[in-house]
Amino acid sequence: MFFFLLNLALSDMGMICTTVPKAMHNSLWDTRNISYSGCAAQVFFFAFFIASEFAFLTVMCYDRYVSICKPLHYGTLLGSKACAHMAAAAWTSGFLNALLHTANTFSLPLCHGNALGQFFCEIPKILKLSCSHSKLREVWLLAVTFCLAFGCFVFIVFSYVQIFRAVLRIPSEQGRHKAFSTCLPHLAVLSLFLCTDTFAHLKPSSISSPSLDLALSVLYSVVSPALNPLIYSLRNQQLKESLRKA
Repeated sequence: MFFFLLNLALSDMGMICTTVPKAMHNSLWDTRNISYSGCAAQVFFFAFFIASEFAFLTVMCYDRYVSICKPLHYGTLLGSKACAHMAAAAWTSGFLNALLHTANTFSLPLCHGNALGQFFCEIPKILKLSCSHSKLREVWLLAVTFCLAFGCFVFIVFSYVQIFRAVLRIPSEQGRHKAFSTCLPHLAVLSLFLCTDTFAHLKPSSISSPSLDLALSVLYSVVSPALNPLIYSLRNQQLKESLRKA
């Protein structure tokens, strides 16, 4: 679990470092400029880290499923080699996703100006600047990515159904509480990530506005990854005691 938490923390830190430093620089210097290559780099790294984040949340769900539903097989199914392979697969999937989206997005001619109306370079905002029919390729690529993400979501839901069924069969209340306390931080992080990201990209156009788009983007690209370490740290008894005293 801690091995996957380390990788999740690295992806969280990467997401924040991709967007926040440039936004702070622009705010301090009272400018809203970013170079074309800088924008491409932002798109690549943000797509890389956000895809890797979702992959690690899916892998961590499998880790919770094995530890609760098949505890006697945990060492066999999730040995050090298996964990390394799953981590490598998560990072690789994020890299390939970012490479495809970045190459496809920046191969489109941008002819509707160069104002994104966002504090970082975001693919949907860039697509609005294109007047090329070839942007359908990127729309299809986004659709394929959404289908893969939906497949991961179905796997997560199925896993947690099995987990809760196994937990409710535990005879002792202390055992059930321990199992639930293991799952709740992961569920909280997963829900925060999915809800903010999904609503930001699938909200109805009737309620869309520049200020709402900006707030939602900050929520899923900065606030959500920044809160993840805190949510997991709340299982630490010393930290909870310190918070109570404070």
